[in-house]
Amino acid sequence: MNPARSSIFPPPSEASPEGLVAIGGRLDPEWLLDAYRHGIFPWPDDDHSPLLWWSPDPRAVIELDGLHVSRRLRRRLRSGRFRVTLNQAFDRVMQGCASAPDRRGGTWITTHMKVAYGRMHELGHAHSVEVWRDNQLVGGVYGVSIGGAFAAESMFHLETDASKVALASLVAHLAARGHGLLDIQQWTEHTGSMGAVEISRGEFVDRLAAAIARPVTMGSQLDGDPAALASPS
Repeated sequence: MNPARSSIFPPPSEASPEGLVAIGGRLDPEWLLDAYRHGIFPWPDDDHSPLLWWSPDPRAVIELDGLHVSRRLRRRLRSGRFRVTLNQAFDRVMQGCASAPDRRGGTWITTHMKVAYGRMHELGHAHSVEVWRDNQLVGGVYGVSIGGAFAAESMFHLETDASKVALASLVAHLAARGHGLLDIQQWTEHTGSMGAVEISRGEFVDRLAAAIARPVTMGSQLDGDPAALASPS
């Protein structure tokens, strides 16, 4: 299934070798939703430079039946150490992703991005999964959902395994709700260790269009059991 051509952006197939699609524009819901519908996302340098819009090739995804859950993580999920919620602290999760110790001085989550995605959350397009210990936020993940496609933007942890718990909970939730695609944009060794794979941009765009067409929503509370996800072979 091929998506209709964007009225705002060039086709991703016309991106530069690095995946740059366009420069400039606005971080408002109209632009953001159009971008995500066509496999494009913003990745700014800072609040003062022109916006940069990207669609890399290859594209990284986590298959909803392909998350690697280690024995240690499975024990952590079953231990009751953490409490996991949906959409209870979106702004705080974004702030955590921007200010976690490994991001300081190198985050793309600018002030303008926080405002823009906060607005997307208010409109029901952006969502967060939060991980708590003793009522303290210790990890989370956030992203954008359109139909059955979820674009994960960033995750963070302040305690060991908290971001992995957030990701496993998100995957279980998306699978239980009938979603079809979890986009993580770019492969890293960390995400690869959890089962992330790369597919061509062309395949990604086709799968994205099919996933968006699914009549599903994020719901109001977490579904699924992340501890029941398949272990790596």
